[in-house]
Amino acid sequence: MEQQETTLFGITIDQSSRAHLIEAARWAKFLAIFGMIMCVLVAIMGLFTGTTFMSTSTEFSGTAEPLSIFGPNVGIFMILLYVGFAILYFFPCLFLLRFANRIRNALGTNDQLLLNSSFQNLKVMFRYVGILTIIIIVFYIIAIIAAVLMAAGSGL
Repeated sequence: MEQQETTLFGITIDQSSRAHLIEAARWAKFLAIFGMIMCVLVAIMGLFTGTTFMSTSTEFSGTAEPLSIFGPNVGIFMILLYVGFAILYFFPCLFLLRFANRIRNALGTNDQLLLNSSFQNLKVMFRYVGILTIIIIVFYIIAIIAAVLMAAGSGL
């Protein structure tokens, strides 16, 4: 039996490469679906935590409880924070799911446009995660500098 090979810019996608891509697509689909489920759970947890903080802060509004200082604003902040993180994490999962579905279809039908689209989604997912990582590193650097300056200012 003859092996079917697809040539792209001098690079051949042989049966071994095809098998690796199909297995990678399976894992990508699993991780994408699991990530989307986690996004929903994080958003629900944020809504629950935020409403709990809001109800607790209004319940103790006349006392010296620490939450009464912030009022319902802490609850709103918690909701926005959790839902914001869920939304930020949803998009890489979406791009990964698109990659997984399109690469399997492209390899099954030998469709070059689907193959290109699948790799484009993979590229966008990595770019998105890379930019988020850079932003998080910058926030950590700013937080460390602020902590050092505050410690130096307080006379420690």
